[in-house]
Amino acid sequence: MKKIHSAIKLLRPHQWLKNAFCFLPLFFDGKLFNTEYLLPCVVACVSFCLAASGIYCFNDIYDVEKDRLHPKKCKRPIASGDISVPMGYGIMAVAWASSLAILASAMLFFLQGDMLKVMACVVFYGAMNIAYCTSLKNMAIVDIIVIALGFVIRILVGGFATGVWMSHWIILMTFLLAMFLAFAKRRDDVVTYEESGIQLRRNVNRYNLAFMNQAIGLIASITIVCYIMYTVSPDVTSRYGGNVYLTSVFVLAGILRYLQITIVDVKSGSPTKVLMHDRFIQLTIVGWVLTFALLLYL
Repeated sequence: MKKIHSAIKLLRPHQWLKNAFCFLPLFFDGKLFNTEYLLPCVVACVSFCLAASGIYCFNDIYDVEKDRLHPKKCKRPIASGDISVPMGYGIMAVAWASSLAILASAMLFFLQGDMLKVMACVVFYGAMNIAYCTSLKNMAIVDIIVIALGFVIRILVGGFATGVWMSHWIILMTFLLAMFLAFAKRRDDVVTYEESGIQLRRNVNRYNLAFMNQAIGLIASITIVCYIMYTVSPDVTSRYGGNVYLTSVFVLAGILRYLQITIVDVKSGSPTKVLMHDRFIQLTIVGWVLTFALLLYL
């Protein structure tokens, strides 16, 4: 039982929450509750979850020696010795094989989307993240861009799986929001480095708090302006009506709260944990979803 628990921990299922971005094309197109579109999107999302878990396995294998010296990462299954390196490779192989097998099977059942393009996205995501694990994560700014592209790929997966049109606004805002969260996460590492001298990442010395604060503030501002421009754009007002701009209140509140968590509380090291535990953030997301859903579906 301990091995099974460790294997599940290695796959990091709590990180699958990020893959909800796959459903954004359906949500914004008003087809989220249409089973004809929802089912292929769910299948593509499950496949992407397994592929992402395979990357987490590879990352833990590649960084095993560094993780053993880290105060928190030393508890990861491979670093702690609960899962051996060969077993880690085996789990990674099973995750990736299952991911591609699901997509191959989906090609036979779902015809309205393009599962071949979904598979191409998944393979590209895997190749990009292997490059990230081995070298790109050591390049300042490049590491942030790669993380942001990962979220854009999630949007593309959902769009290609269902054949739903994807607005350039959605792709742009996803990229900006992901950059904002990634910079906030890196800021936590910079604080640790400047306070204790512990270098959690090789490229952390290419950042400092002044740069991180300016970068986070800049991207947050651009994201908010971009969202407001999206809500009042002719394409959006013609499709959803003229009241979409009301949802900007929740976007502004959510970003300001995350800035507070990042700069005041210094607890932005894990965006997933923030999302799972911060009630204010959760309420802004629920408020945004409900308001947008009322505009789209009623």
